[in-house]
This record gives sequence, structure tokens and C-alpha cells, in this order.
Amino acid sequence: MAWPPPAYQPMPPLAQQRRTAYARPIRAPWWQREGVISRALAVAGVAVTLIGVVMLLVLAAQAGFFGPVPRVAVGALFSGALVAAGTRVYGKAGGRVGGIALAATGIAGGYLDVIAMTTLYGWLNPIAGYGVALGIAAGGVALAVRWRAQVLAVLVVAGAAVLAPFVTSGITVELLGFLIVLEIAALAVHLVRDWPWLHVVRTIPAVLATLIAVIGTALDSGPVSDRHETLAAAIMVAVAGLAGAILSGRRRAGDVTASLSFAASALPLLAAPIMFDRAGSVVVSGVFGVVLLVLAAMPMLPKLGAAARIPGHLVVTSALVGAFALLEACLGVTDVQTLPLALFVVAMGFLAVAGQRSSRVAAGIGAAYGGLGALTFVVRTNPGVLTYQPEAEDHLGMSTALVAVTALGVLGVAAWCARRIGLLESESDATTLSVFAGIAGLYAVTALTVSLGVATGDHNGFRAGHAIATVIWMVTATAALLFGLRRLARTPQRAKVALAAGLLVTAAALAKLFLFDLATLDGLLRAGAFLVVGVLLLVVGTRYARAFADMGARTPTA
Repeated sequence: MAWPPPAYQPMPPLAQQRRTAYARPIRAPWWQREGVISRALAVAGVAVTLIGVVMLLVLAAQAGFFGPVPRVAVGALFSGALVAAGTRVYGKAGGRVGGIALAATGIAGGYLDVIAMTTLYGWLNPIAGYGVALGIAAGGVALAVRWRAQVLAVLVVAGAAVLAPFVTSGITVELLGFLIVLEIAALAVHLVRDWPWLHVVRTIPAVLATLIAVIGTALDSGPVSDRHETLAAAIMVAVAGLAGAILSGRRRAGDVTASLSFAASALPLLAAPIMFDRAGSVVVSGVFGVVLLVLAAMPMLPKLGAAARIPGHLVVTSALVGAFALLEACLGVTDVQTLPLALFVVAMGFLAVAGQRSSRVAAGIGAAYGGLGALTFVVRTNPGVLTYQPEAEDHLGMSTALVAVTALGVLGVAAWCARRIGLLESESDATTLSVFAGIAGLYAVTALTVSLGVATGDHNGFRAGHAIATVIWMVTATAALLFGLRRLARTPQRAKVALAAGLLVTAAALAKLFLFDLATLDGLLRAGAFLVVGVLLLVVGTRYARAFADMGARTPTA
């Protein structure tokens, strides 16, 4: 019995699901956000109140209101009352912002009061004043650490530093001392707290004030004691910056702000040589550079580096600042003739260290010194001097020959360093570096031979130098081509680089031979240059043909 087929019933439509639109949360305007207005009002209150303290201490004294004792006493009592009120408010619910603002105002006001007692009224010896100020600033920072409030430490340091020049009536040695005290008072906090903004706030005021003092002292023909005091301030600023970077770096290796703050703190000492004569400037910049380079070299010694635990970014910063200071020393100890030599010698030292330790930072510094040396060398031995005999006889000699030899030494050390740190692994990079090195080497060789020819004192020395330079160019090209042909089967990458370099130098030698030597040389010098270059071309051409014939013979035929 067959069952009848079921009647077709269409599927009922699915109920449409209503899409619910999720509204984005509406952000409240900035003035309605929690804590924004209270913080802004608190900061404004700190600024206005501290300005009032300065007016009480300075403007009231200028106008003759009250006496020194009442002014200082009122300032001290008012500051103490603010700190006490801030401590009381901080302990209540919602009183964190107000407590921090009141305490910061009181501590900074007390600091300004001590500055006034030391500078305006002379009641405290500067050493005693620095000691009292250090205690107040350290107390403020300690309270900030206790409350875990970076903003309290920032407000204390910034408020006192910004308004201190108005109390001291300008940039004075005493002002520098009080700003340095602020910088030192905030050092210990970096052992227990990661407060990057405090690095910036404690460093920038002292740096700017000391830089202004250095420039003003250099322009002023005052006593020598002023220069020494300003130099001492610059040294203290740099030492404080370095101490902060080391303390913070040993605790937190990623604190780059500390290293940048140290770089800023080194600026006054880098500018300090302008205050002294040539010998004094060389001593200042040279000692500073050596100290920083020794610090940068510590991680290269395993035991010393493990004990010091200096982070990498501080090592780089110290190396760069030290290299700049050493450059200042080179500029001070040399003249136009010997400056390229000094730069090349320093470049070889950095490149040698870079190759030995595989340090790209040292390699970069060495390359920078080498580039500066090459620039100053080319300025003195420019193409116009090398190609015009009267100019060459006036500007070239044994000194330029010695510099040219040093330049060739830099190129040799740079090639070894590039291979050691892995810059020649890529064929394109190796080719590019070889081209630049070849051009520099040919220029140095030409300067060397022409300088030696001129140094002989013979009238034909200039021409003989150029003839020898052309021959050396072609000998170098021949050596590169023969080396490339010999390594073509074993190391084709290096062989291609050598062949490309050799062909470029060959083209350069032929261009010089026909465009310059043919018109400048005469007699046996011209004939000798053409003969030697021609023989070398025949040798290279023959060897080139044999090499590719051998390769064709070894290639299996189908």
C-alpha cells in the first residue's frame, strides 16, 4: 500500500530581527570631566600664590613696605601654614588635589624665602643658604614620594625654579647654585619612583640659566673668577644630570628620558670653552670628552660593564656627547692645515674600536669624523688646486701628503670595520660602499702624488705627480680586475664587486689620461703614462678573455 505524498506546505517566514543601534557613549566636554577643573584651578592657585610670595619678598622691599624681618617672617609663616593645611586636607576624602596644591605652594614659597634671605638680605652665607634650601627641597620631594604624587614634586621644583630669577634679580651665580640644589634634591627619588616628568623639570631650568650665564660671561670682560664660577656651575649641572641618568638607568633600563635629560644637562659644559682662551678651551672640552668616552667604553669590558650596569641608551648618549666634546678639542688644538689630520686620526681610532667590538655606534661616530675630515681636506685640496700648477705650488706640500696618507689609512680601517660589523653581506651594499671608497681613494692618491711632486721643489714635480697618479689608478684597476677574475668561480658575489670597481677605475684612469694628462703632461712623462696604461690594458684584456674562455670550456654543452 503506497502512502500518499505529503502535501506541500511553504515554510513560514522567519521573524525579522530588529537591529538595535548601539549609541556611542557621548563624551562629556573637557570642563565637565572629573578632576579637570579642580586640577586647573589648583595649578593656577599655586602659580598665583607663589607670585604673591615673590611680590611680598621683592616688590615690597623695593617700595619700602614693612621691614626685611617682617617680610621674611610672614613669608616663612605663610609657607609653613600652607604645608600644614595641605597635609590636613590631603587626609580627607577628595582632598588629594587640594592637599597637593597647598603643600607644593608652601614648600616652593619656603624655598623662595631662603633665596631671599641669602641673596636679597645677606642673612645667610651662600653655603648655608644652599644647605637650608636643599633640606626644604628634599623634604618636598620626600613628601611627594610618600604621597606617590609626581605632580607635587614637579610643582615644587618648577614653581621655585621659574620664580627664583625674580628674587635674585636676574642670572647670578647664586641663582645657578639654587637651581643646581633643586636638581640635586630630586635625584634620590629616581631610585624608588619612575617619574620621567621630574627628570625634565629638574634639568631644564638649571640648563637654561647656566647656558645664559656661559654666553653672558663669554661676552663680558669680567674677572677670571666669574669664568671659573660659571664653569663650576656647568660642571655641577652635567654631573647632576649624569648621576640622575645612572641612578635611574640602573633601576629601569628603559628610562630613555633620563638619558635625554643628561644630554641636555651636558649643553652648558659643551658651551663652556667659549669663555676661555685656546689652551683653556682645549682642556675643558678634552677632559669632558675623555670622561664620557671612558664611561661609554665601560660595557665593552665584561667585568666592569656587569658592575656598572649602564643601559645602552645612556652608553649611546655618552658616546655622542663625548665625541662632540672631542671634536671641540680637535678644533681648538689644530689649525686649518692640521685639522684634517686630527679628524682622520680620531676617525681611525673609533673605527678600530668599532671593528674590534662590532659596535655600530662607534662605527657611526668614526664615519662622521671621517666625513668631516674628508670635507676639510677637500676644501684645502680642491680640484682647482690639484689641477692648476700655481695653486698647487702655493697650497700643497708635505703636510697635505701626510693628510692624504692618513685618509688612505682611514679607508683601509673603514673597509675592515665594515666587514666586521656585517655591512658587506649584501651585494648591493658592498657595491655602493666600494664605489664611494674607490672615489675617495683615487682622490687621496692624486692629492698624495701631486703633493709629493710639488714638495720636491722641481718645476716638473706637479706634472710628475699627475703622471704617477694616473699609473697608480690603472694599477689599482688592474689589481681589482685580476682579483675579480680569479674569484669569479669560487665567490661570484665578491668577484662581481671587484670587477665592477675595477672597470669603473679603468674608465676613470682613461678619462684622466686623455682629458687632463694629454694636455698637461709633456715629453717623457706623457709617453711614460701612455705606455704603462696601455701595457696594463693589454694584460687585463688578455686575462679577461682567458678567464671567460675557461668558463665556457668548463660549461657542459647539451
